[in-house]
Amino acid sequence: MRTYGYVLTAVIAFAVAMLVTAFMIPVLKKKQFGQFIREDGPQAHLSKAGTPTMGGVAIVAGVTAALLLSTFLTGRFGAGKLVILLSMFAFGAIGFIDDFNKIAKKQNEGLTPKQKLLLQLLFGLALAVFMMLREGTMVLIPFVKVYVNFGIFYIPFVVFIEIAMANAVNLTDGLDGLAASTSAIVAATFAVIGMFIVPGGNEPMAAAGQAIFGAACGFLIYNHYPARIFMGDTGSMALGGVLSATAIVGHMEWLLPIAGLIFVIEALSVIIQVTYFKKTGGKRIFRMAPIHHHFELGGWHETKVVRVFCLFTLVCCIIAVLSVK
Repeated sequence: MRTYGYVLTAVIAFAVAMLVTAFMIPVLKKKQFGQFIREDGPQAHLSKAGTPTMGGVAIVAGVTAALLLSTFLTGRFGAGKLVILLSMFAFGAIGFIDDFNKIAKKQNEGLTPKQKLLLQLLFGLALAVFMMLREGTMVLIPFVKVYVNFGIFYIPFVVFIEIAMANAVNLTDGLDGLAASTSAIVAATFAVIGMFIVPGGNEPMAAAGQAIFGAACGFLIYNHYPARIFMGDTGSMALGGVLSATAIVGHMEWLLPIAGLIFVIEALSVIIQVTYFKKTGGKRIFRMAPIHHHFELGGWHETKVVRVFCLFTLVCCIIAVLSVK
């Protein structure tokens, strides 16, 4: 019965996200809430200018509805699910403000980096303190399969996880369907671990994983190439926040860089590119960063980049499952 409930949780998230996305597309077009494309980005992307953005609202709606209804399907609505939802709302709100500012200014600039970082620090700190007081400071170490007490270092550790994940998913969101599809695979991995691998199960992590998976897939109906709508920072920041909170609630923080290695690589490619550019007076390692643009400018169609990145993520997620099995 519980397995059926988890599946139904994903179905609810899928349906809500799909319906809300379908509703939002004409509304956003009418209000001219369109995406502004980087002038220094791939020239092929210039044709995407004006595509409705802020579609991440639909993902948030799908996850929210599914997690609330999971109370009747898989288990009670406790502190774990509350933390997951609040993390999604908090980081999604940062993205929403950023998206809205970009639209209002009619340019590809929203919140300043300092403003984003300050808000992320505040929300991450609040989550870390709450989790420390409520759930303790134990963290599972993959492969060796032992729990380690991080003590007071748990707070900066969780803050870093939240901020790094939110920004990494945000950087990954540069091709049609890329962030949504890779996030769906990672979320499904946490659902499997929470349902079948954790001794006694971890219902909040499993339910959240199913909800994120379903919502991301529902959004992908309209976000795959050629995308009819973009998730914007609203969606990418929310996905980063909710995925990291799901791992934190399950005490599986170290699984994020394994299952979500593609997000780590995307973020590192930007750091490496910027650092090398400054140190060498303008030279580049990649054709363009994040790294998905490097492959795109190398001749890969963006659908091929998405397929390869999804396959890579699937392999990483299998390794993640094996590391805790």
